[in-house]
Amino acid sequence: MSPIRNDSVKLPKKIFVLDTSVIIFDHECLSKFEENDVVIPITVLDELDDFKKGRDVKNFAAREFIRFLDDISETNSLRDWVEIPGENKGAFKIILDTDKCHVDAQEVFIQDKNDHRILNAALCMQMYEPDRKVILVTKDINLRLKARALNVQSEDYETGKIKEVDKLTVGVQKEVLVPSERIDLIYAKKLVDKELIPEIPNPVANEYCILKGPTSSALVYYNPETSQFEKVDKKLSYGIRPRNVEQTFALHALTKEHIKLVALQGVAGTGKTLLALAGALDQRREFKQIFLARPIVPLSNKDLGFLPGDVSAKVTPYMEPLWDNLKFIKNQYADQDKEYKQIDNMVETEKLIITPLAYIRGRSLSDVIFIVDEAQNLTPHEVKTIITRAGKNAKFIFTGDIRQIDTPYLDDKSNGLSYLIDKLSGNDLFAHVELVKGERSALANLANRLL
Repeated sequence: MSPIRNDSVKLPKKIFVLDTSVIIFDHECLSKFEENDVVIPITVLDELDDFKKGRDVKNFAAREFIRFLDDISETNSLRDWVEIPGENKGAFKIILDTDKCHVDAQEVFIQDKNDHRILNAALCMQMYEPDRKVILVTKDINLRLKARALNVQSEDYETGKIKEVDKLTVGVQKEVLVPSERIDLIYAKKLVDKELIPEIPNPVANEYCILKGPTSSALVYYNPETSQFEKVDKKLSYGIRPRNVEQTFALHALTKEHIKLVALQGVAGTGKTLLALAGALDQRREFKQIFLARPIVPLSNKDLGFLPGDVSAKVTPYMEPLWDNLKFIKNQYADQDKEYKQIDNMVETEKLIITPLAYIRGRSLSDVIFIVDEAQNLTPHEVKTIITRAGKNAKFIFTGDIRQIDTPYLDDKSNGLSYLIDKLSGNDLFAHVELVKGERSALANLANRLL
């Protein structure tokens, strides 16, 4: 059990007041503030109580945080400072919203809301601890603005947030100017030691490049297992032919045996999901099952409960884009072709499963290809949770657009897809391909470019 902190211990420099959004984003957040102290408004516990039921990741996060507080405070009063477990950590306590301070956020904003109660908790801490810096931490941008309007310092939760989005393209496909003999060498030998292409002095594992000569070009990738550049050929995968260089690279990464984790990044219409599914079907004999999943982001931030029907009926609308891609692949073949019938058979026998992500928690996934669509709507913790389900002979594919976020508390620097690319780029098991050119239609390209 963690003892109540002795007041003789030197106080940390800062007090962080947590919003519920931070706990839902990272249920282990309490230990991420170094030696500083953390305050949890009682309103946050009330909101967590509303979140605790369900199978979604946010429900899991709420339950885990509540259990954690229960374990470390079993013999202590949460109104006193309680040590946070771990080396060089601060302490935490609960503050009631009945505590009064010189400014009342509910009166200022003329509305009784949980956000305003949390603001009041931060204002009270400023009054109780005038010599210490009090900072409200929240993923809610508007709550940060309201806090600053009341002279309360506020910040986003920075753990898991990458520094520079532009650097996510390190190791992604690029053009390199080379003499003609380099191109000829690649076509003649197919495999070339990295020393023979000095124009790429420090290649990144599974890096894709376009070698451009005066009159010809070649597509290559760097194999970290052999320390060689290998020629990449345009390849048909289950009826889907790549339409551009990036799609060629993507299908290569998807079907390369030693690459166990792939991230396909790009705007709408670039073929991310379609290529991932086609690449998985092309390897159907090497894996027992293909899982295709996506996070459920309800319209207008409404819960699934507002939709009619049972659980299956509620989630079906969110899975329709995945079925659309599957139908597109089927339609590359005639009704009587074995490839067409094989897809139907895979669905019927559950060799190919389309499912919400909430249903994989606790499972160990072996001999599977697992495709996660719209991964930019996941938190870093959710991405980690999914990948740690990987068993023997498992391959995971994440697709998404890091600049098209549909959830209110994520952005291009804090979403799970950006985090995955940032942390794993250069790893021998990981490949990242950015799809640039839209191939859905001329109209879709026009919308992406001008609207």
